[in-house]
Amino acid sequence: MTQALPQEMTAIDITEPGGPEVLKPSQKPLPTLQDGEVLIKVAASGVNRPDVMQRQGNYPPPKGAPDIPGLEIAGTIVDIAGDIKGWALGDEVCALVAGGGYAKYCAAPAPQCLPVPKGIQLIDAAALPETMFTVWDNVFTRGGLSVGETILIHGGSSGIGTTAIQLAVAIGATVYVTAGSDEKCRACEELGASKAINYRETDFVDAVQELTDKKGVNVVLDMVGGDYVARNLRVLAKAGRLVQIAVQQGTKAEIPVHVIMLKQITFTGSTLRPRSVAEKALITEQLRDKAWPLIETGKVKPLIFERFPLAEAAKAHALMDSSAHIGKIVLTV
Repeated sequence: MTQALPQEMTAIDITEPGGPEVLKPSQKPLPTLQDGEVLIKVAASGVNRPDVMQRQGNYPPPKGAPDIPGLEIAGTIVDIAGDIKGWALGDEVCALVAGGGYAKYCAAPAPQCLPVPKGIQLIDAAALPETMFTVWDNVFTRGGLSVGETILIHGGSSGIGTTAIQLAVAIGATVYVTAGSDEKCRACEELGASKAINYRETDFVDAVQELTDKKGVNVVLDMVGGDYVARNLRVLAKAGRLVQIAVQQGTKAEIPVHVIMLKQITFTGSTLRPRSVAEKALITEQLRDKAWPLIETGKVKPLIFERFPLAEAAKAHALMDSSAHIGKIVLTV
């Protein structure tokens, strides 16, 4: 039996495109569930770079998604729509959503929910879905990283980076990363990176060539774009794979096509938010089978830098904008 639910909830509004100060708490009606969805009473929501882009007016939600920001949540199922197998009222889950996470209640497609891993607190589980889905799909499915190979991860101290380091090390790959300070480099090496390169002081192309005896790496995971694209191609080994997941320094790049040809490079990339539930469900299954055991045995863990109450979403975004964090930022409800 569904428990009595309130008519309204607190959620974070983007009052206008702009800086962190445009994020304001407001009262909203509870989400109306569609068939195949569950309603989650949110314990915490992860803060991610796409949320910042949405706040700035540069990343509108997909058609049908709520305009409330927030792409990952953890909490308790309090309502179920339709004939859903595998979940019940009271189950503690974490979920990937297309929006609506910065709120006390959030609707999530049941196929995009995962159980909170054993040994992980409910609040900390909110830091898992967005990064785990992104890293698993791009590093392992698209990038094909396997045991004994090498990977260069840009932005190693970010939420994506810290997750990618741990997963790559856990499957037996050698990891190199770039980060913007000595402190961030140390943090990456403590997570298992063989070498962290301070990109403000050292050219990563030269550093990787030296580290690999000029053989290059098998995979590059890049969120920078711009002039990094040509440099990434230079550090790839023969039959290497460049995987693009963001373009923080711009969408345009001058590409030395002959390098792709000579090295037989695969240049791919993806976005996660606009994909169908069916596509995301496939990643959910892979995570449950292959990544969740790594979390439950302690080989991979969410790295939480700071937690803020939901009403202080503006402070959380100010921290995200500063890039001073190492790992994830979480809003607690």
